[in-house]
Amino acid sequence: MIKRQKYGDEIAKAEILIEALPYIKKFSGATIVIKYGGNAMVDCKIKRMVMEDIVLLKFVGLNPVIVHGGGPDINKMLEKLDIESKFVNGLRVTDEKTMEVVEMVLTGKINKEIVSLINDLGGRAIGISGKDGELLKAEKETKNGDIGYVGKIDKVNIDVIKMMLEKGYIPVIAPCAVGPEGKTYNVNADTAAGKIAEALKAEKFILLTDVEGILSDINDKNSVISRINLDNAKELLSTGQITGGMIPKLNCCVQAVENGVKRAHIIDGRLTHSLLLEIFTDEGIGTMIGKECFDDDNL
Repeated sequence: MIKRQKYGDEIAKAEILIEALPYIKKFSGATIVIKYGGNAMVDCKIKRMVMEDIVLLKFVGLNPVIVHGGGPDINKMLEKLDIESKFVNGLRVTDEKTMEVVEMVLTGKINKEIVSLINDLGGRAIGISGKDGELLKAEKETKNGDIGYVGKIDKVNIDVIKMMLEKGYIPVIAPCAVGPEGKTYNVNADTAAGKIAEALKAEKFILLTDVEGILSDINDKNSVISRINLDNAKELLSTGQITGGMIPKLNCCVQAVENGVKRAHIIDGRLTHSLLLEIFTDEGIGTMIGKECFDDDNL
């Protein structure tokens, strides 16, 4: 076979498409829940690339569902309004005034920005809150004392998501929930995304983060554990090898896989086209968590 030099770049691109082919075939029609947050939401260039990835996923036959956070934007708005931001074990203390700001930023600003960008890129997105159609029902979170209108999800009504997917739309979900007496509750976006993935029995639950994945050596960014099963993931958590913000993220992934999600992924959303690299290439770029020991396939 002759490879002419002037077609070198084009041939390399074609080979990438061929590598992706079995994954496209495997996941056609599959539901993928993506928790969108971190620097991927702050950097405009990265934000656009993430949305390009998601639109492409839709066009090749997957069904992406986006659940987004918005901590930095909420902090900025609270600061402008001279409202102090307080946290307990990573959860925002949310009084009534803070809840109003959280809902305004999540549903009025961030959600609509994501929807507009997807539509501008040729996709079809609809933005909703977890309150719409009682998608997310919550009770008051009490494990950390009284921290206000912070919710613990006790029910997910996926009818509204299924309806959008059936009509060819990409759902974009803000993690607000409805509680007793119609009160609005602030819900951790990682937790909300995991619960939605569980309810949908998603093929994949993907957490976009600001780290490379789970590291075997916390001081070596090149020590990413590419695959891990539930038993080994639980062992990492119990032995204290996982620290800081990675603890709730890995816990969230473990719970999702235990409750019906086939694979959970923790990937670096700052990396160019990270979603495509993780889903459609042999090596992937982050950590994949599965229920059993992995066999020889990479799917």
